[in-house]
Amino acid sequence: MISLFVVGLLLGMRHALEADHVAAVAALASSQNSFKQAIKQGLAWGLGHTITLFIIGSIVIWMDSIIPQSLAHTLEFLVGVMLVILGADVLRRVIRQKIHFHLHNHLSKTHFHAHSHANQITHTETNHQHQHENKFPLRFLLVGLMHGMAGSAALILLTLENINSPWQGMLYILLFGLGSMLGMGLLSLAIALPLRSSAKGLTWLNNSLQTAIGLFTIIIGSHIIYSFS
Repeated sequence: MISLFVVGLLLGMRHALEADHVAAVAALASSQNSFKQAIKQGLAWGLGHTITLFIIGSIVIWMDSIIPQSLAHTLEFLVGVMLVILGADVLRRVIRQKIHFHLHNHLSKTHFHAHSHANQITHTETNHQHQHENKFPLRFLLVGLMHGMAGSAALILLTLENINSPWQGMLYILLFGLGSMLGMGLLSLAIALPLRSSAKGLTWLNNSLQTAIGLFTIIIGSHIIYSFS
C-alpha cells in the first residue's frame, strides 16, 4: 500500500508535465520573470488542481458512481477554449510591447538600434511589482481548478482500480495532487529561467520565447477543442 501511495505522488508530478498543463502555466507565467513568484504561481495551479480533484473524487468514490462521459468531454472542451484564450493573451502582450528605434553614429558609420523598454523597471515600478508579488496568484488557482475538473474522470477510474477503501482513495488523490503541485512549481521555475535571462537586454529573444509560448498554447487548445467538439 505504501508503494501505491508513492506511485500516486510520482504520477502527480508526471501529470503536471502533460502538454495542456505546460501550455496553461507557460502562458500565465510568460509575463513573470521573478523566480519566487513563478514557484508561487505553479504551486497555486497545483492547489487548484488538487482541490477539484479531491472534491469530485471524494463524491464519486463515496457514492460509488462515475462521471458522465458527456460532462467529462464538455469540461475538456472548455479547457481547450481556455487555452486558446490564454495563448491569444500572450500574443496580445507581445504585440503591445513598444519597440523603439534609435539612430547611432560610430566611427562615421550610421546604424539603427532597436530595443524595448517593456522590461526596464523604475523605482516606482519595482515597488508596484513587489506589491503584486505579495498577492495570491488567483488566476493560476482558477486555471488549476478548471484543469482539475477536466482531468478528474480519468484519475478517478485509475484510483478505483487500485484501492480497497474510500479512505485509501482519498489519500491517493491527495498525494497525487501534492505531486502535481511539486511538479508544477518546478515547471514554473524552469519556464521563468529563460524568460528572466532574455529579459535582460535581449528583447528579441524574450519576445520570440513569448510568441512561441502563445502559439504553442493556442495549438494545444485548438487540438483539444477539435478532439472534444
